Amino acid sequence: MSQWVLETQSLGISFGGLKAVQDVNLQVAPQALYGLIGPNGAGKTTVFNLLTGVYRPTAGRFFLEGEDLTGRSTVEISHRGIARTFQNIRLFSNLSVIDNVLVGMGNSSPCTLAESILRLPRFYTSEKKLRAAARELLDVFGLDEERRTVASNLPYGKQRKLEIARALATGPKLLLLDEPAAGMNPQETAELTETIRFVRDHFHMTILLIEHDMSLVSGLCDELTVLNFGTTLMQGKTAEVLHSPEVIKAYLGD
Repeated sequence: MSQWVLETQSLGISFGGLKAVQDVNLQVAPQALYGLIGPNGAGKTTVFNLLTGVYRPTAGRFFLEGEDLTGRSTVEISHRGIARTFQNIRLFSNLSVIDNVLVGMGNSSPCTLAESILRLPRFYTSEKKLRAAARELLDVFGLDEERRTVASNLPYGKQRKLEIARALATGPKLLLLDEPAAGMNPQETAELTETIRFVRDHFHMTILLIEHDMSLVSGLCDELTVLNFGTTLMQGKTAEVLHSPEVIKAYLGD
């Protein structure tokens, strides 16, 4: 077993002759809150897309608890234990809150496709257990009373919480959060900060997040990697990185 939950080795991808991301080397320890930051267009979401099978790396490899997942499909990577949220919330907006979480629990269902289609006895037993587990998860996020609410009718901050709950429903070892504070006001951001910290502590979760809100980053993250033009500008402890003149210049320009 590797000492790292996530390790990337010279990970990169090129589109034609353009090197979108190159030589990304991350080592994320168990239960870490690790930040991936950088200016717009630096390649941060591209890294997430590589780690979740949306893109296939053209260079390097990545490992989850020592298992090489390079080149695996999105479904395989999800089953192995990487879950993500998106900068633009991607809920099943016409489904209820609890049904969104139940969709995420597909990895946990013991039923075969035939058992589900034919509604055999094991399907109903499994469904009952999954529904109880979904309610427990929603209760953790303060959403159980709204479990029958259509997801699109939730306030924005609660939609963010639901997206995180749905990701956790897959039973991940690593949770990727892509700009979770995007579009939030200061109060919602403060609540989200506490939610992310709670998720790490309550679920013993390892979290890698992309974020532009530096107050959230400085308040949450143990370590940072800064990307700029697709390459690593700096890595290290959060306070050291955020006070680096090189990092400040990358964000603010000359």
